[in-house]
Amino acid sequence: MTVVSNEPNPSSISSNSGSKSLWTNFRFMRMFIAYSLATFGDWFDALAIQIMVAYRWGADPLIIALIPVCMAVPGIVLGSVAGALADRLHKVKIMMICDVITVVLTVAILFAPSAAWLLPLLALRALMGVFHVPAQQALTRQVVAEEHLFQASSLNGFVNQCSKVAGPLLGAVIVAVFSPQVCILINACTRLLSGAVLWPLRRLTENPESSSSDGSPLETGETTESLFSQWQKGWRFIQSSRILLSTMLFGCFGLMAILMIDYQFTTLFREIKPGNEALIGWLGSSAGAGAVVIILLLNRLPRIGYGWGLGGGYLLIGAGIAALGWVSSQTSEFWIIIWGLCIGVGNGLFMVTLNYLLQKETPPAYVGRVFGIQNSLSSVVLVVAPLAGGALIRSVGPSPTFQYIGMATLAIGLAGMLLQRILWVGKQAHPVESSGELGQKSVRQP
Repeated sequence: MTVVSNEPNPSSISSNSGSKSLWTNFRFMRMFIAYSLATFGDWFDALAIQIMVAYRWGADPLIIALIPVCMAVPGIVLGSVAGALADRLHKVKIMMICDVITVVLTVAILFAPSAAWLLPLLALRALMGVFHVPAQQALTRQVVAEEHLFQASSLNGFVNQCSKVAGPLLGAVIVAVFSPQVCILINACTRLLSGAVLWPLRRLTENPESSSSDGSPLETGETTESLFSQWQKGWRFIQSSRILLSTMLFGCFGLMAILMIDYQFTTLFREIKPGNEALIGWLGSSAGAGAVVIILLLNRLPRIGYGWGLGGGYLLIGAGIAALGWVSSQTSEFWIIIWGLCIGVGNGLFMVTLNYLLQKETPPAYVGRVFGIQNSLSSVVLVVAPLAGGALIRSVGPSPTFQYIGMATLAIGLAGMLLQRILWVGKQAHPVESSGELGQKSVRQP
């Protein structure tokens, strides 16, 4: 892959932040390419690992269920700490180190003889993502101009949704022609390329005023503030910000409802259309297509209202889930695709708005900690919600569960839209800080 080499003043973080177009911001484009490679690789071998465990090893269903749990635990334990480190240390170096360790762990997965070895390796690899994401988001906040933040968030969301669709599909082709091990090896190669793309940014100098809330530098060896103190400040900052606190709580409630049935679509289709195993593929593809389409449309907008984006996203997701709960054996597959598109549009709308809000409403000094804390809370929900959903399905059945969860999610979304002036509009308790590289104050209105 050809990497642009005509970057002006590569050691300064501010030279490209005021570019007229995001596409001429060479630092962001390097980060975007690296993020695209890493995200595609993650989804590329996700299906291969499941096939290897379920079919090649014949593992017990409990072992298979432990895979997402092992991948969520690192985020629960170290998500907020990783965010504090992202605000404290050199962000590009964190990302590069994570890429290198991910390559090593991915290669090690190739030689894992059993699930007893695989699960710890998957947990360690997920841990690298826990450290990588806050660093990437914090650096994005510094190198991207304020007016381009929404476009940057939508581009990252677009890549993530495309990877969710294209990665497993291409991975399935590779598995059919070759083997799951080839998919895992390709993931290792994409991560290696990701680190190589970031390599020219390794000497990027961060502005001290962009890295510390009190004006003191946060580079290693220069700060007198402890990591624990910075970790505490991150939590206090969220508690003092009504917009961020509302977003975290609102997001967790909606995510809890969605994840209760996220792993149960096969259970639903097995009951209502037992002879059509391809339905889950149609649903996943249509949801991915819906997310991609809405993100492309959002990318043409300068911004979006928080209540409409977050509340509207949950409303559409809830409507799609509830509608699937009323699907019967006589329902045409056409409606499965329609409801999948509805869920995908809602998901894309919510995720882009969420990332944009966390970037926009957080001063650069706190971006890593805010995203780290958000990752920790999401990981807790990721472990608890599927277990609760499974218990509910066993109690009342798949179709009623989808109806109840869908209506609950729809109600949460509607509440977000109706109460948006209370949740996301108004002055914040924390002081407005300079965004450093932009030399301007952050606007606290959605």
